[in-house]
Amino acid sequence: MSIYLDNAATTFPKPNEVTDSMIKYMTEVGGNPGRGAYKNSIKSSEIVFDCRLKLAELFNFDKLENVIFTPNITTSLNTLLKSSVKDGWHIITTSMEHNSILRPLASLQRSKNIEVDIISCNESGIVDINMLKETIKENTKLIILSHASNVIGSVQPITEIGDICKEKNIYFIIDSAQTAGNLNLDFKDLNCSALAFTGHKSLLGPQGIGGFLLTDEFNDEMSPFIEGGTGSESFNTEQPTFLPDKFESGTLNMPGIVGLLSSLKFIENFGLKNIENTEHNLFKIFIEELLNIDNISIIGYNSNLKYVPTISVTSSKIDVAELGMLLERDFGIMTRTGLHCAPLAHKTIGTFPTGTLRFSLGLFNTKEHIDYTINSLYKLLKRE
Repeated sequence: MSIYLDNAATTFPKPNEVTDSMIKYMTEVGGNPGRGAYKNSIKSSEIVFDCRLKLAELFNFDKLENVIFTPNITTSLNTLLKSSVKDGWHIITTSMEHNSILRPLASLQRSKNIEVDIISCNESGIVDINMLKETIKENTKLIILSHASNVIGSVQPITEIGDICKEKNIYFIIDSAQTAGNLNLDFKDLNCSALAFTGHKSLLGPQGIGGFLLTDEFNDEMSPFIEGGTGSESFNTEQPTFLPDKFESGTLNMPGIVGLLSSLKFIENFGLKNIENTEHNLFKIFIEELLNIDNISIIGYNSNLKYVPTISVTSSKIDVAELGMLLERDFGIMTRTGLHCAPLAHKTIGTFPTGTLRFSLGLFNTKEHIDYTINSLYKLLKRE
């Protein structure tokens, strides 16, 4: 048996519609959008438009031209930060962030005269709203954080944070890597300035496609740091200033966009709430079973909090790296071990430097997968 439980890294398998549509595009269309007046190029442009439209509908967003495609969410976050942050800015983030936020901020601290405050979260990975308010200064210009932890799955109170940002006139960037596609994200209700997304996780699309949505106000703060061919204003040696071309230099990943469009249609037909309920029910079953296993500790879990279906554990009997290896070698169960590109998060939850064994569920997991995994854990711990 082979069981995939690493959906926080990338979801697998993908809906059949995704791979089928990508193959069809590559064999029957293959045109470059915006680079020709022939039918294959026009068809590609139509696909790009349709994908922007589906993303706007998913996130309740009005301006299609403000939906930007990038290769992945790391590129999105780098673009949003490095194109906007200016000398004198004070920026707030949290100790639960992925390196895709922490590393660009560290780089900006070296290159610009800025301040960055990293607020320590509690043992469940949640930021204290009062502490956040107390950290705000007169020159606080930006708050950036992940909607949910990629390590323990806890969901931050982003609606409250968005309200604070609106009241204080602070830009707000949300990293939705772990929540887009399994939780409802309403751009208007969140009061955010930009929302970064990736296609290959809970949006169920392929790797290599991501992007961001942004307000006109935040766009006005930004100057692109990647420039080049856009298929528009080819007479001009300066980068276009209008969206989306301002941030879409070079050839788009058309197979990725095709796959993402198909996965967005799949999510629409299946129902976002149905996805959330399906994954949450599996999460609850898995948590209840894990709580009954001696020598296994669930890290950061609090039954009063909201979670995406990501669970980190440690064992008092066996090193987590060995446990993950044995699960795959002896039982065909694929998980992830280590620090999950989030070192400060592990310091926050007390698992640095060893890290955790992470189980992350997806839409295509079943109760049978959970039962098999639980039984496998019992066997391994008894063996040890």
